[in-house]
Amino acid sequence: MLEVSDIMLALGRSFKSGALQGVNVVVTAGPTYEAIDPVRFIGNRSSGRMGYAIAEAAREAGARVTLISGPSHLTAPDDINFTAVESAEQMQRAVLSTIDQCHIYISTAAISDYRVADIARQKIKKNQDTLTLQLTKNDDIISAVAQHNARPYVVGFAAETENVIANAQEKLRRKNLDMIVANDVSDSLGDITGESDVPKIGFNSEYNALHVFWRNPLSKNNTPTINEQYFDIARKSHLARQLIAIIARQYKMNKTQHAKDTA
Repeated sequence: MLEVSDIMLALGRSFKSGALQGVNVVVTAGPTYEAIDPVRFIGNRSSGRMGYAIAEAAREAGARVTLISGPSHLTAPDDINFTAVESAEQMQRAVLSTIDQCHIYISTAAISDYRVADIARQKIKKNQDTLTLQLTKNDDIISAVAQHNARPYVVGFAAETENVIANAQEKLRRKNLDMIVANDVSDSLGDITGESDVPKIGFNSEYNALHVFWRNPLSKNNTPTINEQYFDIARKSHLARQLIAIIARQYKMNKTQHAKDTA
């Protein structure tokens, strides 16, 4: 008999919407690892679950999907062009190689903001009581995509531990994104509500809760407005399908408006 996870996957694939039929979608997922020496690295707690679920949901909606993933224990979904990377620099090269053919770019990856300036060629020995590492800032991949000549519809993620909504809205404006998805990775929702049966929604959880903000290109008086929608705690696979439905709708509206503006 099939495993429960396999049955759920098969059921999910039976509900194809076709909302992104023929659309090229690039999804980034997982963490990046920045080397310190040949055996150590700086990383983060991202599991890649949300990004992999979104890639699968986009494929179900008919899109041609490229999934670019940092280190993860997850298996890439079927019928998806998969590229494995490790560092932020590798992810940047992989992303920029796809942009000219990309219609929708969804950045769920938790990309390292900094890397070690001078990577040790040999394993650093524990000879001193303290160790100082000099870090240098990585390039901002999503900003580069948003400024690209062949700009796709750009969806960012804001993984926050505090001031989730305010930080996400600020990132939407500052990086000139079309949409941003805010999620709380503090893994403390159950403690805050006092409900022990509330699923955790931090990194590595199969559950999440999303607050989505997007620019509305068809608002009155030609003045863009920011719309929002909240999705309560649910499995990431379920949230991914809901998110893809919004992205597909807004992408088509954005495309229609662009056609009118250039007519």
